[in-house]
Amino acid sequence: MKKFNLVFFLFTTLFVSLFFTACEEKDPNAVEKMHWDRDMCVRCVMVISDRKNAAQVINPENGKNYKFDDIGCAVLWFEEEKIQWKDKAKIWVTDCVSGKWIDARKAFYNSITMTPMAYGLGAHEKNDSIPQGEEVLNYERMYQRVIFIENKKNVKSFNK
Repeated sequence: MKKFNLVFFLFTTLFVSLFFTACEEKDPNAVEKMHWDRDMCVRCVMVISDRKNAAQVINPENGKNYKFDDIGCAVLWFEEEKIQWKDKAKIWVTDCVSGKWIDARKAFYNSITMTPMAYGLGAHEKNDSIPQGEEVLNYERMYQRVIFIENKKNVKSFNK
């Protein structure tokens, strides 16, 4: 009988702990765990390896997460796929100094960082982490710069 009670107790404990873990609510705007060297960029389908130049976009309507190897790929994906919810999207990018995930819309960007897709736009959490004299871009200017670079490199244009 003691053996049965012990098994019953262990089974009940396991069931209850699994039940509460499964009911844990996920923050819909949170960064999803990146599986470095395995996850692939949604746009260019390259493996995401650079821990200081990755980006994630979260669809505010359904919480779906999209991963990118370069903020430039995220910008071009918005334009090429004509994403209607791009202005409401939660966009995360890794700080090119610390590798920490930061809000892409609040980040500061320099234009001389080596990035996977050669857009050269490194995100910084703080303006003062960009060396004096380097160009500093906000999110909107960074977005425009990616489109300018792409239009210059390629025949296709996103201008209407």
